[in-house]
Amino acid sequence: MNVIELQNQAEPAVIRIVDDDPSFRRALQRLLQTTGYRVLDYGSVGDMLLSGIGNESGCIILDIHMPGPSGLDLQEMLVADAHPLPIIFVTGEATVVDSIRAMKAGAVDFFCKPLDSAALLSTLDKTLKDAACKRQKSQELCELEARYATLTPREKEVLAMVTRGALNKQISAKLDVAERTVKAHRAKVMEKMEVKTLAELVHVIEKLHIESDSVYQTSFNSARFS
Repeated sequence: MNVIELQNQAEPAVIRIVDDDPSFRRALQRLLQTTGYRVLDYGSVGDMLLSGIGNESGCIILDIHMPGPSGLDLQEMLVADAHPLPIIFVTGEATVVDSIRAMKAGAVDFFCKPLDSAALLSTLDKTLKDAACKRQKSQELCELEARYATLTPREKEVLAMVTRGALNKQISAKLDVAERTVKAHRAKVMEKMEVKTLAELVHVIEKLHIESDSVYQTSFNSARFS
């Protein structure tokens, strides 16, 4: 399946071309639009920044040496973003130092002009697929964290013990509450986390554990030593 078919129609992928050669931009824009991509083009890093990068998903095809800030300068600016757009460098002149710096800073690939169109399209397709997968995982994690945040401190304690295999009567004794109270908390946890089985709940917590280890461990410790 083509990457364009994978994109959310509300947020289609946008390819942003930043290059000071207008003829190159026009040719590349035609190529990408023919392939089915949405394209925005800019003659300099400054033009792009003034226009605003926007929130649309996609990729930046970026020259290195341009009037004003260089492509490498823009790359450094974007690295600070929580979810930086992937960058593919396409340049007519670059040193080995430039290419190494670009790749170390996270560039997806580095092409020299004249451009190998087939190779670029292949790289672009893979780049957008990878980026779409990362966005989906990030969105899923945010949703799970939002659900977890709705739990009360006691529900988090019960959750921590349940997902480590504790039985209701063990939780009841540890927290010094009635077993029916534990059952009520478990039911509320399942409802808020939007799962139906313990296996699903454990799977959700395994995902959260990666990003929310300190919060999760705090809840577990409070249940363990209370």
